[in-house]
Amino acid sequence: MSIEVREVTKYYGSQKALDNVSFTVKTGEIVGFLGPNGAGKSTMMKIITGFVPASSGKVEVCGIDSGKGDLTIRNTIGYLPENNPLYPEMFVREYLGFVASFYKFPGSRKKAIDNIIVTTGLASEQNKKIGALSKGFRQRVGLAQALIHSPGVLILDEPTTGLDPNQIVEIRNLIRETGREKTIMLSTHIMQEVEAICDRIIIIDKGVIVADETREGILSKVRKQSQRVTVEFDRDPGEELLHSLGGPITTTKTGNNKWLIESAGDEDIRPQVFSFAVRYNLTVLSMQKEGSSLEEVFRTLTS
Repeated sequence: MSIEVREVTKYYGSQKALDNVSFTVKTGEIVGFLGPNGAGKSTMMKIITGFVPASSGKVEVCGIDSGKGDLTIRNTIGYLPENNPLYPEMFVREYLGFVASFYKFPGSRKKAIDNIIVTTGLASEQNKKIGALSKGFRQRVGLAQALIHSPGVLILDEPTTGLDPNQIVEIRNLIRETGREKTIMLSTHIMQEVEAICDRIIIIDKGVIVADETREGILSKVRKQSQRVTVEFDRDPGEELLHSLGGPITTTKTGNNKWLIESAGDEDIRPQVFSFAVRYNLTVLSMQKEGSSLEEVFRTLTS
C-alpha cells in the first residue's frame, strides 16, 4: 500500500477533528477525498504528510511512519496545500531551483528542473516572477514544486480552487497524466473533477469516514434507495392523479406537462408509468430514467 491510515484520531484542544479514521490507498490509485467544510479533510492530509501529528493512531506512507519526523518521507510525498504558498518575488525557474535544493537527486538537478517545467507547461513562463503569473500558472508552479523530486505519492488539497473553467480543465488533465505513474490523493469540492479523474472516492463527515468505494459503487447505493424518471405527457395529468400510480412516490413538475417522479426502493417504475398513461388515455411523449449524480450522493451522505 502507498498510504495506510489506521485508527487515526485528532483533537484540537477539546474538539475532535478526526474520529478513528482508517483507510488504505493502493499504489497507482487516484482517490478523491471529499467532505463538507470542517469535515477533517485538510487535517487528515496534513497528518499523512507529517506536518501535523495525530493524537492517536498511525499513518504509513510507502512503509514510512509519517508521525516519526523521518525526513525521508519528504522524498516520498509531493504536497500541494490548499493555499499554495509561493514566493511571488522569485522567478519560476529560480523558485523551482530553490525547492529542488531540499532534495537529493539521482541525476542532474538542472535536468530535473528542465523536465518538470516541460511536464507542467511552464516553459513560456519560466523566466517570469511568480507574482506576475495568472492563478492558473501559479497552480502549475505549485504542482511543479510538488513533483520536482519525482515522489511516489502526491497529496493535492483543493488544487483547482479559484481557477476559471479553462484553467480547471488544464490542471485536471495535468493531474490525470501525472496519475498514470503515481498514487494521488485529491481533496476538492468540485464533483465533476472527482468524476473525471478519480478511481475511488472516500467521503468524510464530522471526522468520520461515511463512504469508501469506487465511484460506481457509491452511486449504486443511492440508486437502491430510490428510482427517478422524467416523463412528458401530451397533456397534464395533475399531481393528484399521478399519485394514483401507487406506492410512496414524490412528484415535481419540471415543465409543461413534464414531471419528475421519484419512487422509494430499487424497482423500476417505468412500467407503472406506461400503465398509468394507458389507463387515463395519456400519451407518453418522452420518458427518461434519471441517474444519481455524485453531488446528490454527497448531499445524502453528509446532510
